[in-house]
Amino acid sequence: MPSFRTALVTRVRSERTGLQRVEVDGQPAFVLTELIGPVAVGDRVVVNTTAVELGLGTGGWHVVHWNLSRETWSRPGPGTVMKLRYSSLQTDVGASEEAPGYQAPDGLAGTPVVACALHSQVACVAAVLAQVSPATRAVYVMTDAAALPLAVSDLVADLRAADLLAATVTCGQAFGGDHEAVTLHSALEVAVAAAGAQVVIVGPGPGGVGTSSRLGFGGLEVAGVIDAASRLGGRPVVAVRFSDADIRPRHRGISEHTVAALWAAERSAAVAVPAGAAWPASGERHTVVEVDVPDMGDLLDRVGIEVTTMGRSPADDPGFFRYAGAAGAAAAAMLATDGGGR
Repeated sequence: MPSFRTALVTRVRSERTGLQRVEVDGQPAFVLTELIGPVAVGDRVVVNTTAVELGLGTGGWHVVHWNLSRETWSRPGPGTVMKLRYSSLQTDVGASEEAPGYQAPDGLAGTPVVACALHSQVACVAAVLAQVSPATRAVYVMTDAAALPLAVSDLVADLRAADLLAATVTCGQAFGGDHEAVTLHSALEVAVAAAGAQVVIVGPGPGGVGTSSRLGFGGLEVAGVIDAASRLGGRPVVAVRFSDADIRPRHRGISEHTVAALWAAERSAAVAVPAGAAWPASGERHTVVEVDVPDMGDLLDRVGIEVTTMGRSPADDPGFFRYAGAAGAAAAAMLATDGGGR
């Protein structure tokens, strides 16, 4: 059950579109300003304390639920499509599919679609893609498998600032992208038709959900991304989850999560691996693509992106970053075979 309490805003740490990071009674919290409006020092607020009480990692902040210092607040939305439906924070975000003049494309016309299981992989894919194919317009589709508000992602904010992502689309119950979409399938079309994507990078927001069971983890959605991209005429590429350093046996080497997602997919995909990497027999149904991958630590430093996985940097877990970066190189290679892109 959720936990709430009242608190005083004692500091505003930072602000950007859709998000304030603040302190309440001296403890860190964030405010989703698109949902409840901004707060100021001295405001009395209602705070959801559940994540902190559970000791969660990425999501372990208080969340400001309402500002008691105002009587009302409203922000007119652009349409009639609701997200966070039937919750006290449901909001009319609109959707590209209902926007005047929007026309869905007749499929994806061979657009590479990179399926990521973890939010951190998105940065690796985007950085390598920008190095190998600098003129390519990459668009990130954020699913609702983890964090729902895109505004909480520092990583996406950094990628946009570094011009490594041209635009964002949020689909399902995720919200806050440059473009909103109702489903994953339509989000892929919106990425191409409305955002001009030459490569679509699909993945969850920060704070993924996982259990020790074979199928009980958010990254299983990679199977659905493969199938959706293929059915729409795109070319799915899988960013393999790999680790040199994870203490959990199921994630050491090629993660069981990647193997399970490939097993669950009805259609085949290109599985990107660094040149010379081994691939288990369980992946035989898919096409394994070996590509050269730059030094990921050096590359991420040069583009000014700091990213970790479970607290580990490229120096701590080089295999994770190499395998994730391989998917960006594979997408770029697909564009190269097309003579420079779509």
